[in-house]
Order: sequence, then structure tokens, then C-alpha cells
Amino acid sequence: MYSTFLIALREGLEAALIIGILVAYLVKSNQRKSLPALWTGVGVALAASFAFGAFLTFSSTQLSETGEQLFAGVTSLVAVVLVTYMVFWMKRVARGLKSDLHGKIDYAMPLGKIALMSAAFFAVAREGLETALFVYSNFKTVSDDSSPTIGLILGLALAVLLGVAIYRGSLKINLGKFFTITGVALIIIAAGVLSYAIHEFQEFGILPGEDAYAWNWEGASPTLTTLLSGTVGISTTISWPQLFVWAFYLGVVLQAYLKPKKVALVNS
Repeated sequence: MYSTFLIALREGLEAALIIGILVAYLVKSNQRKSLPALWTGVGVALAASFAFGAFLTFSSTQLSETGEQLFAGVTSLVAVVLVTYMVFWMKRVARGLKSDLHGKIDYAMPLGKIALMSAAFFAVAREGLETALFVYSNFKTVSDDSSPTIGLILGLALAVLLGVAIYRGSLKINLGKFFTITGVALIIIAAGVLSYAIHEFQEFGILPGEDAYAWNWEGASPTLTTLLSGTVGISTTISWPQLFVWAFYLGVVLQAYLKPKKVALVNS
């Protein structure tokens, strides 16, 4: 529940902020008549994201056991790559995101409604499709009960509420700190998804070491299993290759993500 809640909150708030920036810019520039086109683009992007998530779920149910293992491994690996890229991308462009979106709207406006719809669609679809893929992959690593779905719904609901509150000016939060903290949490979750991908490739036969357990707590309580998978993304049964990849990814990516930016010195 924790991991799906955090994914939905982080990615949902990003999408909400993007939508808020686009809407506020059109309103302030006296272009309210263009709002229907913008909302159409947003709506199509959200629908495409949900459809993509449904497609992933449906496709996995139609495969054989070995096919599902390969499919789950590949989608999990792709999800980790995308999330890692997007976390660093957001850190790099956060300060200039508003001006970048304004520039895209200024470019699209003279070209007509289709161009504006497309600008809104691509701005939101990037977040939506990434979220759908990451949530699908994360669902594979957590418990089979309804808690991950509840976490997803609560995260999206809170993201919408925060986005509306920020747009109206009734709530001010330090977005830089928020995205840094949630970025660290997403990297930890991504490490667990990567470990799961290794496990699926081991079961498929591509990678060795499936039975070389770092630990094997088959009799562990459901509470411990849920706690480990929902927080640090590892299982109560994990092989040495899985543990190594999990720790290596976590160490390298977290160090790079938290590394302070170098400030260029200008000689006077």
C-alpha cells in the first residue's frame, strides 16, 4: 500500500502541477476560450494512461507461465529505466518547468485547437504512461490483497486535492524538498522492482542463481512480507544476485541523485 500510494502521490502531483500551470497561463493571458481544447488533451492523456495500464494487465493474463515471467521481467526493467530517468529529469528541469510549458503553449496557440490539445496531451501523457507502467510493475512486487489498489486510489486522490489547493493558492509547500524526498523514495521502490525483474529472469532461465538464497524466510508472517515489499521493495525470499543488484542500484543511483550541484565560480 505504501509504495503504490507514494507512486500515485508523486506522479499524480506532477501531472496536477503541469495541468495547473497550463490552465493558469491560459486564464492569465485571457485565453479562457482555449480551455476546452486543453482539457480535451488532458482527458485523452488520462484515458490513454488508464488504457495502457489495462492493456498491460490484460496482456499478462493471456500469456503462458514462462511468457508471463519474461513479460513481467522486461516491463519491470523498462519501468525502472523510465522512473530513474524521470526522477533525474525532474530534478534538472524543475525550476524551468513553468517557462518551458508556457513556451509550448505560446507555440501551439497560433496553430489552432489540435496543436493545443496535442501540447496538453504530451505534457500529461508522459507522466501518465510512466505511472501506469511503474504501478503495474510495482503491483507484481507487493502483496496480492487489495491494499495496493487502496494505496493507488488514495495517492491519486491526495495528489488531485493538493494540486487544486496549490492552484488556488490556499496551500504552499516547498516543492523542491517534496520532489527530492519522494524522489529518494521512488528510487528505493525502483530498486525493489529491479530486484523483482532479476527474479523473473532467473525463473525464465536467462539468469543463474535462482536457488542461491541470501535468505529464505518462507514461513515469515504476512505482516513482515508486506512491510519489506511495501517499503524497501525486497522479499522475504531473495537470491544473492537479486540482493546484489538491489544494493548496487540503490547505492549508485542514490549517491548520484543526492550529489550536490557544482556551482561554477566566476573570476571577477
